[in-house]
Amino acid sequence: MFFKIKYHIVLLLSFFIILISCKLQEPYKNHGILFLKNRSEKLTINVSNKNDVLNIIGFPHSKSINNKNEWIFIERTLTKGEFHKLGKNVLKESNILILNFDKYGILTTKKFYTKNDLNKLTFSEKETVNELSQKSFVEKFLRSVKEKMYQKK
Repeated sequence: MFFKIKYHIVLLLSFFIILISCKLQEPYKNHGILFLKNRSEKLTINVSNKNDVLNIIGFPHSKSINNKNEWIFIERTLTKGEFHKLGKNVLKESNILILNFDKYGILTTKKFYTKNDLNKLTFSEKETVNELSQKSFVEKFLRSVKEKMYQKK
């Protein structure tokens, strides 16, 4: 009888220890530079230079095509959704920092975009016609014959 009580106490104690060691943290998937907002606040316009940016933030993810003095930094954090999202990834943070430098390497402008700012962007509805991918008359005719041939099966 004493053995059964001792066995139950050991079982409950081990179960309790296992539950204490579990952490209820959200799983994160990070991409880019962590804490981009905090790091960008350390940079001051007309005082910081490219070397300061490299020391504080690091190398940029990309540089502008037209202007090599425009650096772009990205931070993106995904987390798991709630029960109604069925555990799909949900965008928690999406931050973009754009830095412009003058010809001497001094920081001139600093723009910080958050997830809410990115939703306000608009894109053009125009479409570009690609003349190289246009199919010839023979290709169109053979495709229509092929569709008609396999349609009756």
